[in-house]
Amino acid sequence: MNMPFYVAPEQIMKDRADYARKGIARGKSLVALTYRDGILLCAENVSNTLRKISEIYDRIAFAGVGKYNEFDQLRIAGVRHADLKGYAYSRQDVDARSLANQYAQILGQIFTHEMKPMEVEILVAEIAGEPGSEQLFHILYDGTVNDESRCSVLGGEADAISERLANLYEPGLEVAPALRVAAAALAGPERSLGADDLEVAILDRTLGRRCFRRLEMAEIAELLPDALPTSADQPAAEAAE
Repeated sequence: MNMPFYVAPEQIMKDRADYARKGIARGKSLVALTYRDGILLCAENVSNTLRKISEIYDRIAFAGVGKYNEFDQLRIAGVRHADLKGYAYSRQDVDARSLANQYAQILGQIFTHEMKPMEVEILVAEIAGEPGSEQLFHILYDGTVNDESRCSVLGGEADAISERLANLYEPGLEVAPALRVAAAALAGPERSLGADDLEVAILDRTLGRRCFRRLEMAEIAELLPDALPTSADQPAAEAAE
């Protein structure tokens, strides 16, 4: 009798993690950061039809990187979960923390038991009525949840973008400087990103009950043309190239 081929569980988990990370790295990255009136979400995305950033509920936004059809399935599941919970109980009972836990269970179950893991990283963001109450839940392909406070970076170049973001970001920015910081962090020193390269949305507590608003290309172009933030050792003329 032939003996079944044995692979150590640790090797299986490592192979699945490597597979998921490679799939995520093939896509473009995304940055979320808090500003004075809420949370700004900015993704490098040249498509006018495929959205990485969407509304989940009144004060909750969803963002994803990686394989589009997979994180869009998660987005739809989140919308349905939020609608059902808000209808059955109350709108105040729908919150980002419970939604992030649901996503973590789904991704963890798939990563552990299915042959192919989901090639996605997702973000669930929520704002409340008071500044400083923003919540950013970064969920990885294996169901790991990172509770982040001011900034979050998703995608294959997360380490490099996080380093640039740390050098540029300051708490309490207005929306225009916050957008320029996000675009500069995504672009890096060797290139620049214009309005047609970006998808941008905000959760703005001043908008009333429904806080999510997507910025159109003309509005992004109006906010971007001012000089991008530069580090102390980088000439302004060089940064503008």
